[in-house]
Amino acid sequence: MKFRRQSREEVGINLTPLIDIVFLLLIFFMVSTTFTRETQLSIDLPEAKGQPRESVERQIEILVDETGRFRVNGKALVDGRMRTLQAAIYKESSGDTTIPMIITADAQAAHEHVVQAMDAAGQMGFVHLSITTRQPTESSPAVDDG
Repeated sequence: MKFRRQSREEVGINLTPLIDIVFLLLIFFMVSTTFTRETQLSIDLPEAKGQPRESVERQIEILVDETGRFRVNGKALVDGRMRTLQAAIYKESSGDTTIPMIITADAQAAHEHVVQAMDAAGQMGFVHLSITTRQPTESSPAVDDG
């Protein structure tokens, strides 16, 4: 008797589901990854040639010392609260918000106090605001790169 051999199918692995899973994992990781993009602020500052004005019109100067105490046009304030600072500014400006305002802060003054002075001026409507700096002195030690 002759028995027919049964034909065997080739044993193989179907790769289609495996590829599907790999693509799903790829998509999952792409979506769930947080992308941090560090941005840098690129500024082209305008150039100006000119001489400082000789005659200084009426202005308000706020001095901030290293402990955070304020002086408005040389007059010390009772405390460092925003309301006290605004009252002193209003008294010096007589309500005129077009007067230029200069903020002069000690190099060791906390940034918080300078921002508080700027905020007080901004809330009152002053728009001509400048912050003073000084030129480096010749006697400061030079940095040696060598």
